[in-house]
Amino acid sequence: MKCLMVMLSMVAVFLFANPSFSADKEAISKNVDEVVAAINSGKVAASFTPDAYTPYAFILEADGKLIVHPTLAGKDLKVEAMPIYEAIKGATPQGSWVKYEWKEKEKNTYIKKTNNNLIVGSGY
Repeated sequence: MKCLMVMLSMVAVFLFANPSFSADKEAISKNVDEVVAAINSGKVAASFTPDAYTPYAFILEADGKLIVHPTLAGKDLKVEAMPIYEAIKGATPQGSWVKYEWKEKEKNTYIKKTNNNLIVGSGY
């Protein structure tokens, strides 16, 4: 048991100290911040393409309707993936990272709310 705890601690230290992990988080939050800034400046949300970003970005209305998503655009996130909606519905204009489980995997998503209450997110 002690060996397992030591191994888990080492993995955690590696993940959080790994520059590529931090760079990925920085790149993701930068992408979301840029999309939010563009929408706040008047760009139409539906004009974004999700695959223009790696990982993809999504945009949804506060009620759950996806405007931009690689496979679910036009659908209701509350119907398609309620656990994800529950995790991201509390987005703020300041932005934040949320964790949730989806299909037995932990997901980390950066979310931010636009001035017109859209939610923009991206993660891994």
